[in-house]
Amino acid sequence: MPVNVFAKGVIKNMYKAEYDENNVLCSASHYTQKYYLGERFSNLPDKVKKELQVMCVLFTERVGGVLVVYFDKTGEVKLSTEAYEEDIMYDPIESELQVRQLLDEKEELFEELANYYRMFFLSMNE
Repeated sequence: MPVNVFAKGVIKNMYKAEYDENNVLCSASHYTQKYYLGERFSNLPDKVKKELQVMCVLFTERVGGVLVVYFDKTGEVKLSTEAYEEDIMYDPIESELQVRQLLDEKEELFEELANYYRMFFLSMNE
């Protein structure tokens, strides 16, 4: 399924097999200037939702492209970036460095989100 179906225009036809509408926590696009929070996660505390929004939007403002925050099959938080081939301003090396920095800076938040996902979503599938 194309990602744009669930991201309401944020990702626009970029497809990754690792994520779908069920495991995308949030995403932001520099191209569309939009932020998306996965519908399954609307019950997160407002403070967490705001932190995720600020994190994603600032990332795409600095680096460009699209940032997708999702859960893998084990419940770990993963970050993926994409850009259109025509986007000469997008730097994949800088993007990877910024992803690593986010993973370090937001380690505690991501661990808590992983535990939340495992408890409420993965445990229901067992």
